[in-house]
Amino acid sequence: MYLASVFLVIVDGVITTVALPSIGHHFHLSPTALDSVVVVYPVCLGVTVPASAWLLEHYGGRRMLLLGLTLFTLASALCGLAQSLPQLVVFRAAQGAAAGLLTPVSQGLLFRTFSQREQVRLSRILIIPQQLAPALAPVLGGVLVDSLGWRWVFLVNLPLGLAAVAFGLAFLDEHRSGAARDRHLDTTGLLLSGSGLGALMYGVCAGPDLGWGAPAVLATLLGGAALLVAAVRHQWRARRPALRVRLFEDRMFRRASLLGALGLVPFLGAMFLVPLVVQQLQSRSALDSGTATCTEAVGILLTVQVVGRVYHRVGPGPLVGAGLLGVAAVELWAGGATGAGTGLWTFRLVMFLLGLAMGAVYLPLTAASLTTLDRADAAQAATLSTVMRQTSAALAPAVVTASLVLGTPTTGAAAGPPAGAYRLAFLTLGVLALLCAAYGFRLGRPSRASAAGGPPASAASASPTSRPRRPRSRPVRPRRPPGDRAPAGRAGSTP
Repeated sequence: MYLASVFLVIVDGVITTVALPSIGHHFHLSPTALDSVVVVYPVCLGVTVPASAWLLEHYGGRRMLLLGLTLFTLASALCGLAQSLPQLVVFRAAQGAAAGLLTPVSQGLLFRTFSQREQVRLSRILIIPQQLAPALAPVLGGVLVDSLGWRWVFLVNLPLGLAAVAFGLAFLDEHRSGAARDRHLDTTGLLLSGSGLGALMYGVCAGPDLGWGAPAVLATLLGGAALLVAAVRHQWRARRPALRVRLFEDRMFRRASLLGALGLVPFLGAMFLVPLVVQQLQSRSALDSGTATCTEAVGILLTVQVVGRVYHRVGPGPLVGAGLLGVAAVELWAGGATGAGTGLWTFRLVMFLLGLAMGAVYLPLTAASLTTLDRADAAQAATLSTVMRQTSAALAPAVVTASLVLGTPTTGAAAGPPAGAYRLAFLTLGVLALLCAAYGFRLGRPSRASAAGGPPASAASASPTSRPRRPRSRPVRPRRPPGDRAPAGRAGSTP
């Protein structure tokens, strides 16, 4: 169920861009008029993510996961049958809203079902579709559009979606705590969180087309950030918040979540920057751009297999810190090697090395964020982690764009950023990775109990068996004078 949900969400978020020219030709529209088909998906996804934790706890994980899969599959069918652009946009919005439920709910069920050691082992398998989906989606979309038409970009979701729903109905058990039924809906918190995250996603998606300096883009980015700050303040004080932001009082969860928001920016920024270098600076094709970045998936898959075996012996701190140091080294080197004449294989090597380094970051951050939390908080932790990742996705292009603007002379802005601006962007990402690496080492190493597969130190210290035993007080026997014996039948007794 988790694999199907993640694969559907990732593929559907990428594959549609391949079909835009065909959709525009069918509806007699230019490709620039079809931005709403792409933008509405992440915006609606961001709006519904904050509600997923409350829905999972209130109505149960099985019910919400099946509902999300059913809505997503139905919306995919309607997208494939759309007869006009407004219909397609509405059905695409329904797809995004359902996708906003699928990822946090499926992760919450995963965290509730398996122990941390089991989650680390599973991650070595579960990360495969997460990395293959973005690489396979453009190829699959091109084949479907050329052979069957643009509608099959959406209809291809039906077999996997229906199979996942049938599997869930037959084998997925319900898991819901009785205390969750009494929780009230924090409408204010949900509105602030959903609108803030949705505004951020709109700014990120519209920025490349409208320009990052466009008033609409700046307004939504700044407004989304302000709404999220207001959402945190409200839910920190609320008695029964929709998102339990007080989980950030837990030191390990707070540090791992902060690294999840900032530590991923250097990598996501490189994923955003390399296509700009290839297509804008070097005037190459979109296919060249795609082949230049897809090697990162191979690097991540290789490293994760090793990290999953040594995590409980080494701990998150050394792995995350070393991985981010590797990211910094690669990006600082890329900053010096980037130019108009840089070959594609250089960028493929850069992305492969970045994938090798980031493979030591993804899995330890996920595992460390749950080390000291109760399983009852799994849904809230999964939702907050998703919000932090969406924030990271918004920060990455903003950092790159700001670097490009600073590196572009005002006299030559119309001609586009020069090679020096792209080098500055790589150096900025490398310095940020260095700062995050220093913070990553503070995650620490595992305790003896957790390294051996036992409970975390916080749980062990609270268990009755871990309390120090009081030494038993024994009476001190006085020594007998030499030659003095105890009476017969009273051997060993005190006088």
